Order: sequence, then structure tokens, then C-alpha cells
Amino acid sequence: MKLIGMLDSPYVRRVAICMKLLKLDFEHQSISVFSTYEAFAKINPVVKAPTLILDNGQSVMDSTVILQYLATLAAPDQRIFPSQPEHCLRAARLTGLALAACEKTVQIVYERNLRPEEKQHEPWVARVTEQLHAAYRELEEDLAAAPLPIEPGHFGAADVAVAVAWNFTQMYFSEIVTKAAHPRLQAFSKVAEQLPVFIDTPAV
Repeated sequence: MKLIGMLDSPYVRRVAICMKLLKLDFEHQSISVFSTYEAFAKINPVVKAPTLILDNGQSVMDSTVILQYLATLAAPDQRIFPSQPEHCLRAARLTGLALAACEKTVQIVYERNLRPEEKQHEPWVARVTEQLHAAYRELEEDLAAAPLPIEPGHFGAADVAVAVAWNFTQMYFSEIVTKAAHPRLQAFSKVAEQLPVFIDTPAV
């Protein structure tokens, strides 16, 4: 299998880390949806990262869809999704909040870095920023109620999503979403980023 996309994307990094947790063999190709758009379009005309190319030539895109498929390929002792309903509910909630935080971070990055300054719409940026704050506020409160695991063998897809999302936002907007206001998220992400599977999959 081949995973297409840059690891500076939280969606690509999320999948890459989970594939390693599942002990699945794959080749990672760092192809950008921006600087190498035409090359990416030859692989997937939709030009969406991540894209997973299967051994039979078929492709799957969207990080959540990819992980749902990959979970079916893993060995019985390799799980990234919980099986009990109450654990599934929390994992779904955490994942939804983490992906929302990624989405809002990306929207602000695109607005600031891709749109000409005279065309940037500040009321929209303010609204997206508030949504970003809300997502991390909810995550911080959730971690206060029940801490996430810090042992490598207990990491699941939701845990990876939270750690990757926080790291991604901190790369761009640490002055907006501060570590001081989110001590539990910062502590969890710090532990996660020190794990070999995270170190081996840097967000660069």
C-alpha cells in the first residue's frame, strides 16, 4: 500500500501513525496538493490528502474512511477502535472535536496564507477562531474528566487524533490557542510526541 500526502497535514499524519500502530506495511510518498498538484492529480484526480493506494490499484481517500478500512486489515490483537459502546461513544466524540480543531486551523491558515490580505474577511476569521477555541475547550474539559492513556500499547485512533490535532494547531497558532489554557492537552500531546511512533512520523 502507498500513503500519499505530506506529513505536515494532520490528516495524513494521523493515518500514517495509525498504520504503524496497526503494524501495516506501507510506503509513504510525500506529494503536496499545492507544490506538486499535477503529480498528485495523476494519482488521484480529486487531489485530496491523504489518499491510500491499495495493492490492487484502487484508491481510498479521507482519513476517517481510510482508517475504517485499515482497521479491517489489522491482526486481532491490533486495534485502534474500541469495541464497547460507551468507549466507542467517547472515541467518536474526541475524534470529532479533534478533527473540527484541525479543520478550523486549516481554514485560518488558508485565509491568512493563501488569500490576498485585502480579500481576507475578518468577521469570518473571528467566527472560525471561536469555533477553534470551542473545540479545544471541549477537549480540555473531556481530558479533565477522564485522562487519555499514555502507554504506547493503549493508543487508539481517537488518542492519535487528539495529539496530532493539538500539535498541528500549536505549529501555527500557539499564541491563539495557548498551552497555559490547555494544560491537560499540552501534557498529553507532549507524552505522545515522545513515543517512537510519533517521533518516526514527524509533522514536517
